[in-house]
Amino acid sequence: MPEPSDAPAGHSEPSLEEQIAAYQREFRDLDPQVEQVVSALQRLNRRMNVAYGRQTATLGISNAEWEVLKALVVSGAPYRMGPGELAKRLGLTPAAMTHRIDRMASEGLVTRERDETNRVRVIVELTHEGREKWLEAMRMASVFEEDLLQDLSGEQRRILGDALTRLLRRVEEAQPDAEGRLSDLD
Repeated sequence: MPEPSDAPAGHSEPSLEEQIAAYQREFRDLDPQVEQVVSALQRLNRRMNVAYGRQTATLGISNAEWEVLKALVVSGAPYRMGPGELAKRLGLTPAAMTHRIDRMASEGLVTRERDETNRVRVIVELTHEGREKWLEAMRMASVFEEDLLQDLSGEQRRILGDALTRLLRRVEEAQPDAEGRLSDLD
């Protein structure tokens, strides 16, 4: 008898248990514990991205625009970066970054001006409206994330955070060029 599905009713994706059983049937050397962790992380990431996308959409911005706002905020006051540096941080081509900046500038989220000390260089700067959108998205994300982790104690959150950070470091060490998106996966 099949295990109950962790997928919503009417959803075509198999439960983790069903997926792991199918993998084991086809690949006998599979460690089901490893596969459960990795598959759960992949599904969680995908579903969280959908949830964040729905939240940012209510603010009139896309996840892609949110990523630019985040990069500018993380850079620190005065929240300015060159488009090339932004593109590199986000794993985008310069052309894709230019398109994104054009759209965001027309929406009043960022400004784009020539660097007065180097007229060839362009500077992208977060506007007040862009910062307000970022803050509202952070408020919404905080509520979502607190709800997501509500069943974990503070100690369990710390342990989970530490474990995930170790996994992230391992991937970053093994794949140092994998910061951004792969062009064949975009």
